[in-house]
Amino acid sequence: MNDIKVLTVGGSRNIGYHTSLRLLSSGKARLVNGDALVREDVERAWVEAAKGDDNRPVDFLVFTIGGTPRFTVSKGFVISPPNLVTQALLNCLETLPTPQPKIIAISSMGLTRISHNSLPLLLKPLYSYLLQVPHKDKCGAEEVLAHCAGWPWEEGDSAGPEILGANWKERVPGHGQLKSVVVVRPALLTNGECRADEVHRRKQPYRVNEGDLSTGSYTVSRKDVAHFLVEAVIKDWDTWQGKRVSIAY
Repeated sequence: MNDIKVLTVGGSRNIGYHTSLRLLSSGKARLVNGDALVREDVERAWVEAAKGDDNRPVDFLVFTIGGTPRFTVSKGFVISPPNLVTQALLNCLETLPTPQPKIIAISSMGLTRISHNSLPLLLKPLYSYLLQVPHKDKCGAEEVLAHCAGWPWEEGDSAGPEILGANWKERVPGHGQLKSVVVVRPALLTNGECRADEVHRRKQPYRVNEGDLSTGSYTVSRKDVAHFLVEAVIKDWDTWQGKRVSIAY
């Protein structure tokens, strides 16, 4: 693990922070202050992430950005700007270095119509009302990655131009040109401890499935998602490359 270079965008808190801590247990870090909504800051982050004792490029982009939600009666939780995640991702993809790094992006369960139908009944109102605005943004980010990876995407699930912006496809690699991509869709996130780190734990700490998880997929801790990113996805890339996976307890 100490011979890879990782750019974590969104590493100051939540899943990105816990992922960075795991990576730092066997390496070193360089903190880059900036705004992922500013293209020049993202370009600078790529340059800083590639620095070191060798000339090797960045191996992984771990994209974990999420807005700080504010509650409103009319729209539930909102973020500002409402397309924060999508536009930050577009900046990252628009400035990708050569050779292209492997990409891991955090999304969410229940974004598309099919995925929403698979949610537990008690979570459906929460996702439909309280989390509708931030999830529309994450849906836009998934749409961008689906385009770049060549994955199918239903037109009815599109986040629309208010999230994606005009001519967004001109800003990113063409359809199907990014093969080294993994999208991780956590269940409702908690601040609980990492079950996977429990030494004497006998049962599987969390469930992971390509596509959607069916029954009882309510929550998962941010720390366990970080565990999955580092201990599974990064360490066993060939198993997960090119997949959209859900994770929950």
